[in-house]
Amino acid sequence: MKQSFTGNNANQQNAGYQNNGAGQYNAGYQNNGAGQYNAGYQNNGAGQYNTGYQNNGGQTPPPYRGERLKDDRGLVSYIILSIITCGIYSYYFIYKMAHDVNIACDGDGENTSGLVAFVLLSMITCGIYAWYWYYKLGNRLANNAGRYGLSIQENGTTVLMWCIFGSLVCGIGPFIAMYILIKNSNMICNAYNRTHGLM
Repeated sequence: MKQSFTGNNANQQNAGYQNNGAGQYNAGYQNNGAGQYNAGYQNNGAGQYNTGYQNNGGQTPPPYRGERLKDDRGLVSYIILSIITCGIYSYYFIYKMAHDVNIACDGDGENTSGLVAFVLLSMITCGIYAWYWYYKLGNRLANNAGRYGLSIQENGTTVLMWCIFGSLVCGIGPFIAMYILIKNSNMICNAYNRTHGLM
């Protein structure tokens, strides 16, 4: 059973459920113009379901890598656990965030360096590399948002400015920068989970 309304210009949209004859169902809407968006559930004929948004006009989301990504990180828990563990948790946090972002953004031609590089290069550069790491991560998250049909306004420059100049505002700048990275990485990881039916 197919319910649809079609525009002959740039967009074609399908509403409801569509059976493609091979056990494939699409629910929601499709934009077949510059980008194609599928919402709801897709049965790919092999018992695999995809949810959320897919932008097929550009680079598509990466394939499933066998694990659900953490998409509920929070700034408050990051601060509290870092204090309790005398800073150890902050390094674990960086390690896991880099791990998840590398999976969710796989195929974009970039790689977010892991904990060892973060710690060693930050020590060598007296902390400057940490700012560079935040800057690169902020840009990568913003650049990959379109793959999932998302829009992220804050980029690496935003994060870097908060790290540098925000430190002059009662020292809260770095926390705002981390909040931006947490918020945007949660968005990307959540979209990855939804795309692969992991919600």
